Amino acid sequence: MLEYFMIQSLNQKSIEKMKKRKKPQKCHEIKPPQLEQPEKMPILKGEASHYDSDLHNLLFCCQCVDVIFYSEDLKEIAEAHRIVLCSVSNVFMLLFNVKSPDDIQDPSVIRMAQTLFAVDQEAVYPVSNQRSSCNSPVRVIVKDSFFCSCLSDILHFIYSAAYQWELLEGHIKKKVKDSSIVEDILEKVKCILEIPGKVNSQNCRLYVSKRPLQLCNSSLRLFFNTTVLADVMFKIQGAVVPAHRAVLVARCEVMAAMFSGNYIESNSFLVPVFGISKDTFLSFLEYLYTDSCCPASILQAMSLLICAEMYQVTRLQHICELYIITQLQSMPSRELASTSLSVVNLLRKAKFHNSDCLSNWLLHFIASNYLIFSQKPEFEDLSVEERNFVEMHRWPSSMYLKQLSEYRNYIHSRKCHCVVM
Repeated sequence: MLEYFMIQSLNQKSIEKMKKRKKPQKCHEIKPPQLEQPEKMPILKGEASHYDSDLHNLLFCCQCVDVIFYSEDLKEIAEAHRIVLCSVSNVFMLLFNVKSPDDIQDPSVIRMAQTLFAVDQEAVYPVSNQRSSCNSPVRVIVKDSFFCSCLSDILHFIYSAAYQWELLEGHIKKKVKDSSIVEDILEKVKCILEIPGKVNSQNCRLYVSKRPLQLCNSSLRLFFNTTVLADVMFKIQGAVVPAHRAVLVARCEVMAAMFSGNYIESNSFLVPVFGISKDTFLSFLEYLYTDSCCPASILQAMSLLICAEMYQVTRLQHICELYIITQLQSMPSRELASTSLSVVNLLRKAKFHNSDCLSNWLLHFIASNYLIFSQKPEFEDLSVEERNFVEMHRWPSSMYLKQLSEYRNYIHSRKCHCVVM
């Protein structure tokens, strides 16, 4: 027992001596700071095209109607718009004197225009007399009684971009029981729309499926910025821009209200436009006619966005926002640092014109490129709220820069020695 206690005492003294002994301080290496990934940029959601529904709704609202179809007993059967009909068919171009017979190579088109329709010439007026087409619609007599009974369904087919062939065929069969007459009506529709081949539901469906929008928006491009069938002129920056009320009303609610009869523009042939450049307004009209736009620069896209906001065309706003974002994202850092384009000015305009998605994205863009924008004079133009947002979301973060500075000081200090193995 005595020997056991002696050994325990010696072990305890040995442990205490080890604790009292000073340990040599090791030189701890400082690891370089880890740079985190920048925050994900906000996702801008686009808006689906509603071009087809816009034109289809135009047929229902009956605003700016300039064609009235009658049966041979002078009973009114349908209303339509010359610009839409002429955009889809040479038959209607001949009927409304947009084209002459010498311009048409297919003789069946000429025969169809002559045998199926007759225009009351007294109701046709020249555009140059500066009267609204809504006040003097063209009267068209439909000579074929069976075709006349199905005309409303045929017009719905045309206004819906002419891709629901089976639906049209079904409606005609409900109204006309004789299959030979149904086939004759469908042949006339195919001739009017210049659909090749014999009457065959599958062939027609395949044909129109390959050109679902060609019958409207691509064809309406032919009438963009032309005086042909134009029933309104916009006066802008000393120049005159022709347009068609039916297209404007279908595609823009502000224009629809402007030409509804409650405003002076409804009965005016010449409409002044203020606060927009001619080029920007032409780009705006081109979108209304074709459902597409291709801005040449970021500044032009911003001008077009402002115009779209003025006329409340939200999808065009989204297209311009996406274009601006895509262009800024594609800029290399060196170009972004040297460009004269003011991103802060873009932010100001986006906020002023209620483009919340773009303004939010631009703030994140400035924060994600903090080292570039903090050196630009425009950075001082940010508001206190915007500056706080940028500082909170900046990349790289101030904590990372502080750690990086400490690491660099450590590397160059005398405390760090190279160890030769």
